[in-house]
Amino acid sequence: MKYTTTIVINLPIKAFLKILLDEQNMKHWMRGLLSHEHLSGERGEEGSRMSMRFLMNKREMEMVETILKKELPDKLYVAYDSKGVHNIQKNHFTAQGDKTLWSSESEFIFESFWMKTMGFLLPGMFKKQSKQYAEDFKKFAEEGISVLDM
Repeated sequence: MKYTTTIVINLPIKAFLKILLDEQNMKHWMRGLLSHEHLSGERGEEGSRMSMRFLMNKREMEMVETILKKELPDKLYVAYDSKGVHNIQKNHFTAQGDKTLWSSESEFIFESFWMKTMGFLLPGMFKKQSKQYAEDFKKFAEEGISVLDM
């Protein structure tokens, strides 16, 4: 399953990236994030890995984030692996004056029968979550509104 999410953030690209790349900000825009832990590689650089735990629909889920390509300020490619799912996210950033266009191409590869069924029957659920993360990031970056306060 593949789809693209786009959003305009009302910040210059340098300020946008500073907020996006700060691990301490993730809890303010990634709903359900319980914790994150650096696993390997140079933190925030290509090849680095981080474990992330989420609470989603009253269930805990763990995934491992791997930075695949980091060519800032233009692009950041990341893989997320969890039980039965491999997700590649290709993020592209475009400066538009004092604004930044964030375009995120998501590709989900489902490994288990259950996840293949979920992806086939409920593709909107995955798209909705990606859109929610982007909108929550926008609220936090522009207005300082954290999902922790909602």
